[in-house]
Amino acid sequence: MSGTPVRAMVRSPFVLVVGVVLTWFIAAFLVWPNINVLIATFFPDGSFSGRAAEKLFSSQRAMKALGNSFLLAVALSITVNAVGIFIVLVTYYFRIRGSRILFLGYATTFIYGGIVLAAGYKFIYGDKGIVTSLLLQVFPSMDPAWFSGFFAVLVVMTFATTTNHMLFVANALKGVDYQTIEAAKNLGASTWTILRRIVLPMLKPTLFAVTILSFLTGLGALSAPQVLGGREFQTITPMILTFTNSPTSRDLAALLAVILGLATMVMLAVMSRLEKGGTYFSVSKVSSELQKQDITNPVANAAVHAVAYLLFAVYTLPVLLIVLYSFADGAAIQTGQLSPGSLTLDNYVRVLTQPAGLRPFVVSVVYSALAAVIAVGGLLFVARLLQKYRNWVASVFEYLLHIPWILPSALLALGLIISYDHPNPLVGGAVLTGTTVILLIAFVTVKIPFTLRMLKASFASVNSSLEEAAAIMGAKTLYVFRRILLPLVLPAAAAITALNFNSLLDDYDTAIFLAHPLVQPLGLVIKANTDGAEGTEGIANTFVYTVLLMVITGVTMYLVYGRSGRRRSRKRLPEVPPQGIEAADVPSAAGPAVSGASSKVPAAPAR
Repeated sequence: MSGTPVRAMVRSPFVLVVGVVLTWFIAAFLVWPNINVLIATFFPDGSFSGRAAEKLFSSQRAMKALGNSFLLAVALSITVNAVGIFIVLVTYYFRIRGSRILFLGYATTFIYGGIVLAAGYKFIYGDKGIVTSLLLQVFPSMDPAWFSGFFAVLVVMTFATTTNHMLFVANALKGVDYQTIEAAKNLGASTWTILRRIVLPMLKPTLFAVTILSFLTGLGALSAPQVLGGREFQTITPMILTFTNSPTSRDLAALLAVILGLATMVMLAVMSRLEKGGTYFSVSKVSSELQKQDITNPVANAAVHAVAYLLFAVYTLPVLLIVLYSFADGAAIQTGQLSPGSLTLDNYVRVLTQPAGLRPFVVSVVYSALAAVIAVGGLLFVARLLQKYRNWVASVFEYLLHIPWILPSALLALGLIISYDHPNPLVGGAVLTGTTVILLIAFVTVKIPFTLRMLKASFASVNSSLEEAAAIMGAKTLYVFRRILLPLVLPAAAAITALNFNSLLDDYDTAIFLAHPLVQPLGLVIKANTDGAEGTEGIANTFVYTVLLMVITGVTMYLVYGRSGRRRSRKRLPEVPPQGIEAADVPSAAGPAVSGASSKVPAAPAR
């Protein structure tokens, strides 16, 4: 159906209905809010004004936040690649003892992240943290606030964002032709030479992709700087939040959001240009499966093992301590000393039975479930039409639906606030700002690009002869979709729904801007507890919330990836699922897509 004329497409009533609804949604929640941000910034009174820029450049606090964001983005691109490449090599490339155990430790970031991870690190390494309390007993003169500022934010975000390497770089590494490595060995090349001259160049496209993801994650960071940055290290997004809460400073917040969006788009363009200018080995056809390599130098082998297990401890210690302290009583949490007698189930009983403890969890579950179902349910029709009809109209719709990947979540949230804090005809004259509906709209919006790409890939994998046979027999478009196409893509749609649900449970970056004051989701409650708002009981509740989230995430990951992986191994199929997408299509925690990568990878669970 390539190159379907527009006239032929609009003859279908089904297409027209979907097109009208889609046009309204894009105009109301993707295009107009962002245009409104520009209007509020540069045309506040109907005529052009540079007042916001003057206020920004005269504010030392705002300029320092800008500099901190770019500093964090650059530093994170370096540290994440260093740690990420190392853990991928020791788990998939080098023959390391206990590599399977190491993988479990490095993969802990799959089951928790964002505000939960930042809060966990603060409870453990912060000024009143468990590890800090133990260190103060050994070093009484030590600064209790040693784990704060730029150093703490960089460390936490480095270990939090290596998930992209475990997904994408590891998958690309498995596609390296082992015969090339064998040929280099026969020519006398050393292990280091093979790694530097053959293996890493083959991974360059994927490394470009994850570098962009890391840069953009650092640029739009919110939870880690808010929890661990302190007064000394604040970045753009927390500053946008601060200015948004004051009506007189919203123009400054809008300008910062615009700068963040422009920086995102410039970074994508520059990195894409750099990648297209390179020459890489083709790894599309693999002659033999990659085999793990020995580190022949005994000193290097010992050093790699030592660093690998040290990183394993760094990755797993927060998880283990969070689980243990979720069972601890208040005295043990305050003193940082655990004993068998201090372990109790009271924390879980309080959270799961008392309304105050259970309410934020229920709120997050309801929001996440509704957003996940709405996003997948609505885009099932859209993805099918975009995959079937390929013309300029479909291309325009598809590009517009990718706006949440191009722009940071802070800009999208601010646009919704500014656009709907007064009656607006686009939504029937309703006021959405300050209501419970606006956060649901934002949750659905940020999940559109990921959901769309995955559903399109699922529809593309369906045998077109089935639809053609039904059409020949006189079946209508909606009947074919309901009885033939939908049952075939339903397993993939269910998996996408589960991943979306999972990623929204502990959302903080969007909720902090749009949540109703009386209906606070879990991410905001966890952030309040990290500030000591609820005392020891709040900290204990946060430990319980974190464990529950890790259990839910772990079960989701197993259902989506683990079971499908076992089915593929039984059928001896490649590791990449049929609905696999390019690394260029995978969102980061910050949201934007990465263009130019060529390795096929499974879709990432967005955190």
